[in-house]
Amino acid sequence: MTRAFVTGGSGFVGRNVIRALRERGWKVVAAARSDAAARAVAAAGAEPVPAELSGTAALAAGMAGCDLVVHAAAKVEPWGPREEFHRVNVEGTENVLAAARSAGVPRLVHVGTEAVLADGRPIVNADESRPIPPRPLGAYALTKALAEERVRAASGPGLATVVVRPRFIWGRDDTSLLPKLVDAARRGTLAWISGGRYLTSTCHVANVAHGVVLAAERGRSGGVYFLTDGPPIEFRAFVTALLRTQGIEAPARAVPRWMARALGAALEAVWPERAAHPPPITRTLLAVMGVEVTVNDARARAELGYGELVTRAQGMEELAAAAQGAGRAAASARAEGGHA
Repeated sequence: MTRAFVTGGSGFVGRNVIRALRERGWKVVAAARSDAAARAVAAAGAEPVPAELSGTAALAAGMAGCDLVVHAAAKVEPWGPREEFHRVNVEGTENVLAAARSAGVPRLVHVGTEAVLADGRPIVNADESRPIPPRPLGAYALTKALAEERVRAASGPGLATVVVRPRFIWGRDDTSLLPKLVDAARRGTLAWISGGRYLTSTCHVANVAHGVVLAAERGRSGGVYFLTDGPPIEFRAFVTALLRTQGIEAPARAVPRWMARALGAALEAVWPERAAHPPPITRTLLAVMGVEVTVNDARARAELGYGELVTRAQGMEELAAAAQGAGRAAASARAEGGHA
């Protein structure tokens, strides 16, 4: 049985990658830096091992005997101290690469992002030949670009590295994007940038995990692959559908793009990096959610045999069913409490 080591296994993408690997017959070991993380990766089907991105020795020990490393751990936030982004996304990736070489792991898949291309301009039908700008907008985009640079440079004899770049990850069990959209809609702070009538690519988390497994098995050493749900969709229509699965109607309020850009730049200039909450809008957020961002996954389809396992319609139905089930469970719990 082939054996894989996963970082970020307790996160949204990581949990789904573990499940996909297990379904493919892999035995999975996952780094866990806390008891809560250990419980999450065990529930997903992996054996937890105590390791953090800052400790190369512990990572290498966990990777011993593995045929594959999937590096899904990252600091994915709209705002925060730049040194933390660099420590997790860049130095953490360097440590994972060093540990993989030390442990003799022959193959590594890095979960990247289309945000490495973000420079404020629309990203239209971009393929893997589009160059990364010299300085992507924001700490997240910049440090993920630097991490990808390290991964691609490390590919060579003894270690084949592959990068996947899913765009706009969504789906059931989302603990990152969807809760934030729901919260913003409920608080009345969600607004469409210039009406939201521009295109976006998306990638359901099951399709992300499928692409990761295919990249592990068939990806070209040093290769980069975009992953999507297929043809793009209007951003406003997609987010509206997402919110409706949670029983929430999207707002009608819109903000001109020029005004949003000016506000984002002004807020970034004065907002403390260690504030309890991020600014309501940032240049990075505008670069990935406020303009067209569409990518072409033809390479993944041709070289990996990739194709979406879950359509957008199926994913929306699954989200709505999960929300309804959670609502019924909560109502039942309240009723039982009332009778106690």
